[in-house]
Amino acid sequence: MSTAQDTLATWIAEEEAVRARLLPVGITPMSEVLSRTGLQFMQDMFAGKLPPASIGRTMDFLLVEVGDGKAVFQGTPSEAHLNPMGTVHGGWFATLLDSALGCAVHTKMPAGRAYTTTELSVQMIKAITPKVQRLRAIGEVVHTGRQLAVAHGRLVGPDGTLYAHATTTCLVFDIPGQAKS
Repeated sequence: MSTAQDTLATWIAEEEAVRARLLPVGITPMSEVLSRTGLQFMQDMFAGKLPPASIGRTMDFLLVEVGDGKAVFQGTPSEAHLNPMGTVHGGWFATLLDSALGCAVHTKMPAGRAYTTTELSVQMIKAITPKVQRLRAIGEVVHTGRQLAVAHGRLVGPDGTLYAHATTTCLVFDIPGQAKS
C-alpha cells in the first residue's frame, strides 16, 4: 500500500469508530450548552454524550478530532454534492471548512459566551472529483479576544493534496441572560 492508501485506511477506521459512538443528530437543549465551556461541549459531542448537528448528516461529514483551539472534520464527497460540471460544489468545500473553523473557535469559548461567523473566506485550490474518497478540514484558532476570534483552515486529502484553505472572523459575545465573564 502507498502512504496515501495507508492514510485513507486510517481515516476510514477513525471515522467508523466515531460513528459507532455518536448519538442520533439533534439539537442540544440550551441548558446543556450553557453548563459547559465550548471545549467541554465539543468534547462531549465527540464522545457521544451530546448529539451532533444535522448538517453533518446532510453534507456527509463528521467531527473526527477536537482539542483546545482545533477541530477536524472528515467528509465524504459524493454524487449528491456535484455541480453541473461533475465536480464537488464549492458550497460543500465552504460548509466543511466553516464547520471546522467555527468549531475550533467554539472550543475557546468560556461558559456563557458564544460566537457567530461574520466573515468566511474560502480559496479553492483544486477541484474535487468523485474519485476523491475522503477529505479533512482542519480548523485552528489564530486569535480569540473579547469581541473577535480568527481561525484558519485547510481542506486536504489523504495524500496531502491541498484542495482549499480558508479564514474566518467571528464576533464573540455574551449569551443573552448570562452573567458576564
